[in-house]
Amino acid sequence: MHKISLGQTGLSVSAVGFGGIPIQRLSEQEAIEVVGRCLELGVTFLDTANGYTTSEERIGKAIAGRREGLVLATKTQARDAAGAAQHLALSLERLGVKTIDLYQFHCVSSNEDYEKVIASGGPLDFVSGARASGQVNHIGLTSHSLEIALRAVRSGYFETIMFPFNFIANEAAQELIPLALERDVGFIAMKPLAGGALDNASLAFKYMRRFPQILPIPGVERAEEMEEIVAIMEQPAQLTSEEQATMERMRSELGNRFCRRCGYCEPCPNGVPTQALMILDSMIKRFPLTVVSANYAQALDAAERCTACGECEDKCPYGLPIREMIQEHVDLYHTERAQAGLAR
Repeated sequence: MHKISLGQTGLSVSAVGFGGIPIQRLSEQEAIEVVGRCLELGVTFLDTANGYTTSEERIGKAIAGRREGLVLATKTQARDAAGAAQHLALSLERLGVKTIDLYQFHCVSSNEDYEKVIASGGPLDFVSGARASGQVNHIGLTSHSLEIALRAVRSGYFETIMFPFNFIANEAAQELIPLALERDVGFIAMKPLAGGALDNASLAFKYMRRFPQILPIPGVERAEEMEEIVAIMEQPAQLTSEEQATMERMRSELGNRFCRRCGYCEPCPNGVPTQALMILDSMIKRFPLTVVSANYAQALDAAERCTACGECEDKCPYGLPIREMIQEHVDLYHTERAQAGLAR
C-alpha cells in the first residue's frame, strides 16, 4: 500500500490505518489474526485507546516481534497529570513497547475538558515530559466538536487532530482540514464508514481519496474488510456518475438520520443524556454488548425521563428526529439483549 506523511510528525504511514475498537468483540486469537492480516496487507498505522478494554493488549500480542516500521497510536481520557501517567504506563505495558509513536488526548469535546488538558501541570505538561524522555514521540488530540478541533489545530500544542469525517458527516472539509493542512497538523479521519452507518466501502473510500493527505482509520472486525478497503485504495479514485448519484441519495437519506455528535441538543431540561443515546446504535455495532451495558446503564435509565418536549430537536442544527431516534436506539438495545439471552 502507498504511504502518506502525517503532517509535521514526519511519520510515514500507510494510506489507511487500523481502528482498534471492533476487535474487542472478537476472541483474543481472532483479534490477533485480524491485526496480523492487516499488517500483511501493508497497514502500518494502528490506533487504539486506553479505554478500549482488550484492544491495546491484543494489538500488543499481534505485533510482538513485528514492531519495526509500525506506527502505534493510543489515547488517554485522563484530564489530570496523574491519570495520564497511569494510562501511559498501562498502554506501554499492554502494547509491549518502550515508546508510543502518537499519544492522543481522547474525546476532548468541550471547552472545560480542553482547558483541563492544557492546564499548567496538567496532562499536556506530563505527556510533553514523556515525549522528552522518549516514552512518547508525538502528541495529538481527538474530538467530536468542530469548535474544539479548530482550537486545537490553531494552538500549536498538537501535531495531529483526529475528527469524524466521511461523505455524510463532511463538515471538516470546509475549514478544519484546510486549516490542518495549512498548519501542517496531521489529520486522522475517524469513522470513515460513519460508525457503521455506511455499508458501501467503495463509495466511502473513493470519497476519502479526494483528500490524499488525510489518514482514514476504519474500525475493522474481519480481515476481509481491510482486504476490500486496501484494494479500493489502490484503484483509480474516479467516481462514476452512478456512484455520485448513489452518494447524493445516501446523503439525503442518512443526513436526517445521522448524529454528528456536535452536542447542540444538550442540555435536556429533564436530564436525559441526549447525545449519548443518539449514538447508542453505533456503540452497539462496535462494542461488546457487555461494555455497552456497563457504560450506558445510567443513560438508559435516564431515557425514561423524556417527556417528548422537543427542545432537543429545536436546537439540533441538522434537523434530526431526535425523539424518534432515541426510542429506536433504546428498542435496539433491548432487542440485542434479548437475542443474547440477557434479562431486560
